[in-house]
Amino acid sequence: MGFENIVKNIDSLPPLSNAAHIIQTLYAGGLENLNISRLVKVIESDAMLAANILKMINAPYYSFSNKIGSISQAVTLCGSSKIYMSVIQYAMNEKLKADPSIYGFNTNQFNDLCHLQSALMQKWYSTINIKDAKFLTPLALIMESGKLVLATEVINSDYVGEFRKGYNECENIQEYEISIINHTSYYLTALLFEHWNLEPDYVYILKNLDSQDTDYIEEDITKKRTYEKELNVIRTAINAKDILSDAGIEKASYIVENMGYSAEEFIIIAKELRDSYIDGTSRN
Repeated sequence: MGFENIVKNIDSLPPLSNAAHIIQTLYAGGLENLNISRLVKVIESDAMLAANILKMINAPYYSFSNKIGSISQAVTLCGSSKIYMSVIQYAMNEKLKADPSIYGFNTNQFNDLCHLQSALMQKWYSTINIKDAKFLTPLALIMESGKLVLATEVINSDYVGEFRKGYNECENIQEYEISIINHTSYYLTALLFEHWNLEPDYVYILKNLDSQDTDYIEEDITKKRTYEKELNVIRTAINAKDILSDAGIEKASYIVENMGYSAEEFIIIAKELRDSYIDGTSRN
């Protein structure tokens, strides 16, 4: 198992689905020029994709009072950027076909983890900066995708037992990932986005999120934001080892407070999200 092999495997991944490619093209002209009716028709043309989008938006942690029964409603309520990244996440998962069991999750549970991160970003950061929240919410949805790449590499190696032992014993997931492949899984997510020619700003953010050197940091770093603190809040409260525990929420709230925002308000939002998730899980 090595980083070079992982990169090689990413480079050999086939193109995304036809629907995802068409939707990517629709977004290429910018959100202000997006043809919403065309977007809805493309999603509806792929029955599995449409079903996945509706399943996502009707999850309890998105807190919509009434069931959403159409893609046009989903786009209106979630926003076109969130729907776009949901399409990309679905298409990526279809191509990766990864087994996240090395992290102690089945596929549905791992998807829940991703959507919870996205929901927390939306609910919390919308109280601070709506424009940035709209940008960061889709990123929070897909930022863990690199773990699926790493999971595939581990499962196809002779290091499954060794990985699980190290993972279970580690206190910091990012530090453990760096110790075995010299990068974090967020960097792998960035490589996935590069491979499929997806949102370059997300590539920039994810490559710099846990950077161990300055190789990728561009000259105009002062003109761009890496949103490290915002993403650290989310992945501290919700991650592959801890989903909205009291300790995790409290630890994340310290970051929020150090950013100059209300820790109390964050704790309330996080616990309400946890309650919605637990309630929804118990009913399924």
